[in-house]
Amino acid sequence: MKFLLKNFLNGVLTIVPIILAVYVFYKVFSFFDGLLGKYLKPYLQDSYIPGIGILCTVMLITFLGWLSTQYISGRIIKLIDRLLENIPFIKTVYSVIKDTIASFVGEKRSFSKVVLVQLPNTGMKCIGFITSEEVGKFLDPLKDHVAVYIPQTFQVAGITCLVPKEQIQVLDVKPEDAMKFVLSGGMTAAKK
Repeated sequence: MKFLLKNFLNGVLTIVPIILAVYVFYKVFSFFDGLLGKYLKPYLQDSYIPGIGILCTVMLITFLGWLSTQYISGRIIKLIDRLLENIPFIKTVYSVIKDTIASFVGEKRSFSKVVLVQLPNTGMKCIGFITSEEVGKFLDPLKDHVAVYIPQTFQVAGITCLVPKEQIQVLDVKPEDAMKFVLSGGMTAAKK
């Protein structure tokens, strides 16, 4: 019985991560392929190749990015940007989406500084990412604080804490490695 249980658990540890990774990849691929792919399928019918929707989406985004750098089309895009930032409710949603995307791929990328945060009166510490070092612009009494995003284990959620600068320690760790460590509950550290 121990032999069967041991091999079953080994099978679960080996196969389940592979199946889940393939499934997630498939779902993400299908989603992005379907963005433009569903509009191309009727025209291409039998010659439709899976992935052409992703290719067209990347080409469209690249083309729109190029357009945003041109004088006339760049001004039109800036005008649309200002318009969206002035419409109630849409302004909130638009600015959150825009800032979130810019934090991952923009010039002022967030999540590039990994920090260790000292939790008061506990002796415990947690890993987080500095998302803003200019909290004082938001609230003047917090000018000696930084915004630290602390992800939660086993999910893609977290909390943003405003932490005094003296309670954080910047770590020399790649952001990707720190995120893997936190999201896995610290289990990735055992693999090194």
